[in-house]
Amino acid sequence: MVSTEPAVVDVSALYSTHRLSLIRLAILLVDDLASAEDVVQDAFVGLHRNRERVREPLAAVRYLRTSVVNGARSTLRRRRTVRAHLHSAEPIAEPAADADLLLADEHREVFEAMRKLPDRQREVLLLRYWSDLSEAEIADAVGISRGAVKSNASRGLDKLEALLGGSR
Repeated sequence: MVSTEPAVVDVSALYSTHRLSLIRLAILLVDDLASAEDVVQDAFVGLHRNRERVREPLAAVRYLRTSVVNGARSTLRRRRTVRAHLHSAEPIAEPAADADLLLADEHREVFEAMRKLPDRQREVLLLRYWSDLSEAEIADAVGISRGAVKSNASRGLDKLEALLGGSR
């Protein structure tokens, strides 16, 4: 008996097979692992949303590659726009003159370690633990996906652990 249902690509199998090569492509385009992972993740989300329209695995891989390239272009465009406006929009942040007096020694050590984190990881950790925001609220505030919030928080905590010499 012949099935009347249209074939649908197996997104999970495509993810297992092509994720790493697509991440390598995205890294070459955006020069940043976290952004590359986000671009690839977004490409797979788009494929998942449109899986009824894509019936051949080769067409799905082409779709993914195109999505990664377009996503990388968007990422780079956003970066350029942010960097162009960042310098004129933000005043130069300097610590208060009495900041060292206000912080206890252990807090000062954590504060210094936080300064060594990449901007995005520092932002995510501060919004999560200082401002007590949810993942969705952090994603909206920083302009990244919820998955990126999770990965940046994890990487930031790992880096803090290494900088502070403790265990998580």
